[in-house]
Amino acid sequence: MSNEIIKEPAAQYEATHYTYADYLKFPYDEMVEIIKGKIFKMSPAPSSKHQVVSRNLCGLLFNHLRGKKCQFYNAPFDVILPVKGKDFMQSDRIVQPDILVVCDPSKIREKGCFGAPDWIIEILSPHTTKKDIQDKFDLYEESGVKEYWIIEPKNNTVEVFVLENNEYKRVKAYVQDDVIACHTINDLEIDLKEVFES
Repeated sequence: MSNEIIKEPAAQYEATHYTYADYLKFPYDEMVEIIKGKIFKMSPAPSSKHQVVSRNLCGLLFNHLRGKKCQFYNAPFDVILPVKGKDFMQSDRIVQPDILVVCDPSKIREKGCFGAPDWIIEILSPHTTKKDIQDKFDLYEESGVKEYWIIEPKNNTVEVFVLENNEYKRVKAYVQDDVIACHTINDLEIDLKEVFES
């Protein structure tokens, strides 16, 4: 296996404000996210528990949304969030959520989702906890993501937030024995036993 160091863009991360136009020109294949102009390298490959939770959720969403207007996508999949007064090439908010649901087909293009998804699910990893709970929470709230779930696979818990008057309202923290009624998709209920089933 090669030990070659991946070179960063010419400018230092802290010195430059990056946009989607820059993102498209990055000279390496390593996955990154851009949050308010700053680059965040993606963490190492997720744990097996993380992948089980993601797989189970994707299976439930696939079965429920098949043939419907709302569709789900899972990482890696670029989401270019809107910035007021700027076009998408100038956006400084490019993320790769673990799972997202989009109910407006016009937002989906070949290179990803251009606009705020209706629902985002992030599954915590040790290296992403601060980013998912603080940085992305604020970003998704500002961008108009209607529903945000933060899943802690280590404890089998899910925190649900719903956008009201441009601010996230915490609905509840759910545990493995609970069933969550999705706010974005009215006829969808998620049994967490199925989500955390190994």
